[in-house]
Amino acid sequence: MTVATRTRLRMAPLWAVAAAGFVALGIGLVVGQGAAEQLLVDPGATVRYGLPGAMLVLRIASSLTLGALLFAAFALPSTEPAYERTMQVAAVSAGVWTVASAVAAFFTFQTVYLQPVSIDQQFGSLLGLFLFETEFGRAWLISTLLAATCTVLAVASRAYPAVFVAGAVAVAALWPLAELGHAAGTASHNQAVTASFLHNVFIGFWLGGLAAFAVVYRVLTQTPGLVENALKRFSSIALVSVVVVSSSGVLNAWIRIESIDGLATSYGALVLAKTAVLAALIGWGAYYRLRAIRRVETAQSGPGASFLRVVVAELAVMGVAVGLAVALARTETPADDIPAEKLLAPTPAEYLSGRELPPPFDWTQVFTVWELDLLWALIAVLSTAFYLQGVRRLRARGDHWPVVRTLSWVAGMVLLLFTTSSGLYIYGLFLFSVHMLAHMILSMAIPLLLVLGTPVTLAARAIEPRKDGSRGAREWILGAVNSRYLNVLGHPLVAAPLFGLSLIVFYYSPLFAWALEDHLGHVWMTAHFLLTGYLFNLVLLDADPHPHRPRYPLRLVVVLATMAFHAFFGLGLILGGDLLVPEWFGATGREWGLAPLADQQQGGEIAWGLGEFPTILLAILITWAWSKSDEREQKRRDRHADRSDDEELAAYNAMLQERAEADKRAGLTRS
Repeated sequence: MTVATRTRLRMAPLWAVAAAGFVALGIGLVVGQGAAEQLLVDPGATVRYGLPGAMLVLRIASSLTLGALLFAAFALPSTEPAYERTMQVAAVSAGVWTVASAVAAFFTFQTVYLQPVSIDQQFGSLLGLFLFETEFGRAWLISTLLAATCTVLAVASRAYPAVFVAGAVAVAALWPLAELGHAAGTASHNQAVTASFLHNVFIGFWLGGLAAFAVVYRVLTQTPGLVENALKRFSSIALVSVVVVSSSGVLNAWIRIESIDGLATSYGALVLAKTAVLAALIGWGAYYRLRAIRRVETAQSGPGASFLRVVVAELAVMGVAVGLAVALARTETPADDIPAEKLLAPTPAEYLSGRELPPPFDWTQVFTVWELDLLWALIAVLSTAFYLQGVRRLRARGDHWPVVRTLSWVAGMVLLLFTTSSGLYIYGLFLFSVHMLAHMILSMAIPLLLVLGTPVTLAARAIEPRKDGSRGAREWILGAVNSRYLNVLGHPLVAAPLFGLSLIVFYYSPLFAWALEDHLGHVWMTAHFLLTGYLFNLVLLDADPHPHRPRYPLRLVVVLATMAFHAFFGLGLILGGDLLVPEWFGATGREWGLAPLADQQQGGEIAWGLGEFPTILLAILITWAWSKSDEREQKRRDRHADRSDDEELAAYNAMLQERAEADKRAGLTRS
């Protein structure tokens, strides 16, 4: 077999994805009229067909990049030839992604420019204006630069940490794309952006991981048992991907259709077609997990060519799903993105937040008004499911796991879901006091509960360690815990100031305005306060192992200092006469509730008063742990005395006896 033939065979899975994707894209553009000639000003057929074509290449290349990086990081030992081949696939696909992103950005510019391309100063100035001054242009520029960075990282290094960083950059590159298209103008902007982002990321893990497996399949077969192990490990990744892709897809479709009647439109027809394809893929995945993997494991000769053909066929179906997704992005939705009357005369609340002002506030509405934040909801649900699965494994083999730890973890995740999706989030956009309550819960209550759940200890005990040099969930978790970066961030001299000073830096800098105005800023805010709160509590509590845990007296001093700092911060808000972010809280058009400055002062009271309850509880837990530590130390000493027949006491008594005899002899001598 020649080199060219082997190359064609290796690339067959990708050609299957691309061919099926372009066929589905063509049909979808015809059905949805996504490439129809514009009535008023038309950019030309090259742009009308070139933009969705470039988007399809971008989606396939980004998926392959994500999937290959994930496959290398979680399924393969770094010493295997398949690992090197997978990283080569990631590097090449990231390069294609970068080029496709640049082409798509140029075609997007052409839809605005509407002039023949000519290399002159005016064209360059307008292109620069589009890339740097418009929201769409900046999104394309950032995404393209991040894709290029991912390419460099995939080429430059093969170490596991570098693979992780490259994967994180690739995931970040998909966020600006989620804010384009239908998600940019929908009335449920935040939900739409989150759902689109999660959908694209996890379809990438699913499609790209399977494609990477198929491309490096023949290299995998060179090592006995590697195909079986890789397939089993990817099956777990695919299971999570199915959950996320399904939930995000349903939410995406509902936002854009709004009612059953919307299914009768061309957009609805494409949604139904994509749903049918995804349902077939889910059934295929279930077959893999329940039957195919067992057959491969029990086969004496290993998986044959027929198995690879089945994988290629599945990839072709995935290509159809991606092609339909790109066509959907070019198809007009049944639901108006934002009604025309609101575009012409938006209310102050709609102008600022993109949503209507909620009804007058009372504390019952914190529990009755909901808007699901899919990102944090999935984190809460999936992490709880994995935690309970770990507890089940321990108990199945007869090991004990305290019920209190399980309840603490579940309570923390329920509280996270409540804080990010209930009325605390919705009214927190318009009332500083409600926002501050949510902040106290995110930074103090939830991290305390999660730390008490000791998730790292559970992972170390419940997850089977890898013995072939690859990294699974256990190895990645323990590697992160023992990394130099987390050790620095988790040091008491860093974690405590980071936790306390974040209040000042966040609220008295442009970061607060960014978190209010931009959904990405809000996601960053939530993640930051969760992480800093977790590190702070981890330093002070005897939960998961930590290399820099101070002595108990110093821990109490840190807690008391934190209480004082919170009191100082709250008092500053209570006595302050200047409104934080006045262009937001002072301009929402809210006529109910307290005046903005009075509401801010109430938020200071919450920061001072309610914010102290978790701190007091933390102090009580430290004091209790201190007393238990003293008891354990005394018991240890007693056991040591029993084993040594109280050698220390005997030595002490012997010393006293010797001194008495010496004194007696000295007295006789003097007499």
